[in-house]
Amino acid sequence: MQKRKIGLVFGGKSPEHEISIISARNIYNAINKEKFEVILIGIAQDGKWYLEEALNLQDEKCVIGKSGMQLAVVFGNEQHKLIRLDNQQYISDVEAVFPITHGPNGEDGTLQGIFLQLDIPFVGPSVLGSAVAMDKDFTKRILRDAGIGHAKGITIYKHQIDNISYDAIVAELGNTLYIKPCNMGSSVGVSKATNEADFKKSIAEAFKFDYKVLVEKAIIGRELECAVLGNEIIETSTVGEIVIEKGFYDFENKYKNDNAKIYIPAPNISAVQLEKIQSTARDAYQALGLEGLSRVDVFLTEDDEVIINEPNTLPGFTSISMYPKLWESSGLKYADLIEKLIELSIERATREKQLQRVRVV
Repeated sequence: MQKRKIGLVFGGKSPEHEISIISARNIYNAINKEKFEVILIGIAQDGKWYLEEALNLQDEKCVIGKSGMQLAVVFGNEQHKLIRLDNQQYISDVEAVFPITHGPNGEDGTLQGIFLQLDIPFVGPSVLGSAVAMDKDFTKRILRDAGIGHAKGITIYKHQIDNISYDAIVAELGNTLYIKPCNMGSSVGVSKATNEADFKKSIAEAFKFDYKVLVEKAIIGRELECAVLGNEIIETSTVGEIVIEKGFYDFENKYKNDNAKIYIPAPNISAVQLEKIQSTARDAYQALGLEGLSRVDVFLTEDDEVIINEPNTLPGFTSISMYPKLWESSGLKYADLIEKLIELSIERATREKQLQRVRVV
């Protein structure tokens, strides 16, 4: 059986660069090598693309571009879309790419637009869904319009920083506030504030990562996550629960210490609650124009209200990441999940090619 060539794209110009490398390593190790030949494409933090080797990816101190050959993108070609700059030789064409690039410049529609222009199928939502779901402000606007539960929040632009009224915000949202960069993932730049001094520090921290910041009302409830899969036909996994022993689910608690406990499946969830969470996740997925995959994070309140926390359009695939673990618990093995995601990307690209793109006189 001839192997199918797949590009695994990782790294990127993002504070989540290192997390992306770990995700790529896990995907590379799990993918069925009897079915797929994997071409490794690393994007360095300066934005340069490199043809990488598995040996470098496996290194825990992996630095993209340290030994890889720099690549250039060639638009307009039906074949030969990536070329090595050292010897001007084209690299093997791939049937699809799996961009496991988290955060800005990788998950926000920018990279997806490049693959669309190159006419290469890619895993994950397309440009619109990626851009909208990456922006917490626009996500909230769409959820509100669709009648889907979400935390109340206020968006602040950087040029408005001198006119922020802490008292007015507290009057509208309450004493406990969460401050988040609108376009960032992995809880980078996210802080909790219960007084004005912490609020000002949190605002300054969030503005390091984005020119637009979301201040959200605290939601009291269980933190649950549901994995979503599919294009037109949408599947949902069982749900997992995050329990924080100290603080909240910020970057440190996600990746640096043991304060966060993960339970899959979430305990003490009734069939009615599970269906409501899954239904809400599907509704949010559709409203935001998502396809391929996403992880939808929600709160379940004491009165069984399901509140969307946020969607994650290219969720982590590290050893502790919820998305693959949720599907494993639901009966879909890691390698089979990767294959399914690749198939979904090709299925969508085939569908898109059926659309008329030129005007016929």
